[in-house]
Amino acid sequence: MRVFLFAAAALCCISSGAYAQEQKKVEQLDSVIVAVSRAGRNTPVTYSYIGKDALRDAAPGKSLPMILSLQPSVVTTNEGGTGLGYSKMTVRGSKGSQINVTLNGITLNDSESQEVFWVNIPGLDKILGSVQLQRGLGTSSNGAGAFGASVNMSTAFVSPVPFSSIDLNAGSYNTRGMSFAAGSGLLDNGLYANFAVSLSGTDGYIRNAWADVRSFFGVLGWMRGNNSLKFTLLSGKQHTGITWEGIPASKMAEDRTYNPAGKYKDTEGNTAYYDNESDNYLQTHYQLNYTHQFSAPITWSTTLNYTKGDGYYEQYKAEKKYSKYGLSHGGVGDFITRKQLDNGYAVLNSTLKYKTDVLDLAGGVYLAYYDGEHFGNVIWDTADKETDFEWYRNNGKKSEGTAFVRGEYQALPWLTAYAELQYRFINLKMSGLDDEFSDLAYDTNWNFLNPRAGLTAKFGAHKAYASFAVGHREPGRSDLKEQIESVNALHAAGQPGEVTLRPERMYDTEIGWEYLSDKVSAGVNLYSMEYKDMLLETGRLSDSGYAIKENVARSWRRGVEFSAAWKPAHWMNLVGNITLSTNKIKDYVYYEDTNDNATDWKFVGKTTVNAGTVDMLMSPSVIGMAGVEFFPLAGLRVGVTGKYVGKQYWDNTQTEELSIPAYYVLDAHAEKVFDAWKGKMTLGAYCNNVLNRGYYADAWVYRALFANGDPEYIEEGLFPQALRNFSVKLRFEF
Repeated sequence: MRVFLFAAAALCCISSGAYAQEQKKVEQLDSVIVAVSRAGRNTPVTYSYIGKDALRDAAPGKSLPMILSLQPSVVTTNEGGTGLGYSKMTVRGSKGSQINVTLNGITLNDSESQEVFWVNIPGLDKILGSVQLQRGLGTSSNGAGAFGASVNMSTAFVSPVPFSSIDLNAGSYNTRGMSFAAGSGLLDNGLYANFAVSLSGTDGYIRNAWADVRSFFGVLGWMRGNNSLKFTLLSGKQHTGITWEGIPASKMAEDRTYNPAGKYKDTEGNTAYYDNESDNYLQTHYQLNYTHQFSAPITWSTTLNYTKGDGYYEQYKAEKKYSKYGLSHGGVGDFITRKQLDNGYAVLNSTLKYKTDVLDLAGGVYLAYYDGEHFGNVIWDTADKETDFEWYRNNGKKSEGTAFVRGEYQALPWLTAYAELQYRFINLKMSGLDDEFSDLAYDTNWNFLNPRAGLTAKFGAHKAYASFAVGHREPGRSDLKEQIESVNALHAAGQPGEVTLRPERMYDTEIGWEYLSDKVSAGVNLYSMEYKDMLLETGRLSDSGYAIKENVARSWRRGVEFSAAWKPAHWMNLVGNITLSTNKIKDYVYYEDTNDNATDWKFVGKTTVNAGTVDMLMSPSVIGMAGVEFFPLAGLRVGVTGKYVGKQYWDNTQTEELSIPAYYVLDAHAEKVFDAWKGKMTLGAYCNNVLNRGYYADAWVYRALFANGDPEYIEEGLFPQALRNFSVKLRFEF
């Protein structure tokens, strides 16, 4: 896939030779910040490259995962159905907590859950210079999430000349957005400044899926000779409706926009919805980077980062006991609660790079410390007995140290050898009480050694590569929290239990071939991702929307990825990719909650169920994309793209009734570039889900048994995506 994306980027690039030469000089130091975490042209790693133009050309009003949805082996979904707000992506079936995401070399994965909440950093497509999407274990990445894929993002390179741009968009479901960006260019004294502001909103497809998201990006830098000093500020603020409950299957036929969030009965017994059932978060990243080139082959780069997060989600809780919140008033009432977060993340990332024509060496250290406070408040109840009462508080602290060394040696003009070794140390400490008054006291250390090696051979327009890598990943705080609560419940029921979550291990083998010519590019990649003690989602969600996980002893993801692009004429491009895979758990055993009966729901323990060898949840065996684009006039491009996703199961029991049917979605676009006001103006029109398919792309399920023989209890949430919808974009660049 990477070869035809490079070809497409080259075809789309419109710049003068002089500008390109000047830009190359400016980028030499600026690119070092992210170069160490990225794969190069001769690195035996499977990846796609998405450049600045491709990011800007995407349909507006989308989060970054939705923009990456056409890449090989990628499946995306959006809780609200429109593409803005809470979005998720999987790569080869690997979930968000297994995908390492970095911005300028600094991990964005939450230290506790290991997830990336894309809604907290909106408008990324306006500020990024490029994205490299690695599939498999890839190169050594900082942070815990590199366990199936990596998304390495870099902000736009320093422009040698001043620039400014304005983007406006509007679309169905009252989706709207605007952004403004400007930069001084590199001044004679070496100083430069860039900034961008993005404001977006939508009413959403399902009820309460509204979103109000905004971001600010600013850079103040100095570059002179062999030195670069840069301060970067990225701040994102989100105010969104809660949508993680999804829609019960029984509601899909009558109202696929239904959302139970905030539902209650008013004083007259009528159904009502709380109008501030919302998630609110402010996250700000501060980065200071210094880069120095000692000589032509040796460059040193160090980044200090501090990320501050602060927010809460507010919910209406109907007919709950006062005792649930530790109150002695007695009886039942309605409550409005806020579960809050206050956290900080500090990082030192330092790398040294040595590069000649035949040898490329890199090494570095990554030191990180996270301190996260969790607490909950009752801010209202029907009897007006409590206001702003804190009913729980707990804390999580995580310290991490990573060191790596990597080398690429061109042993022969056509052969490059690659080797890498990474060491990680992690300490996790948890303390305090959760919202069910369960003691979360926990303290542990992990040590991991992750080797990688491979070969790349190039013969004219052909390239072949093979690599083998070993990776480890620790459980997240949210994983451990759920198991601690489960163990405490077993103890309360008089049964033995202990925290047994273990780190997971993966052996990743990649074998690929690529071909690149002026008109045709193609690639095929075979992969085998073999897991031991994989931390796999169960299909259930916690009260706050986290996927609950468990270890499975033996599992695998094996497949083949095909990609191709063909330019039969100067006015036409054809692209496509397809992934065929098998994603299995061997001898899967799960443990189902068991209660006394369907009336009292008194927990009495767990029931062991042996399901045999089954398909992993949310892991389709077929994923495909095909697209065609025409250039009938200068500055005009018109095209359609289609995405196919095969059947997926809601959980790991491979139950046909609990599966998402295969779906195919067709999108269309048209853009025209005009010369205007000593710059250019781009006008675009887009239609998503052209065929008006009523599909859903994600689901969760909770199942419980009863000791007295009552029928099994099943509760589920489905996430329907929007029907046919439209958007338009207007962009000015000066």
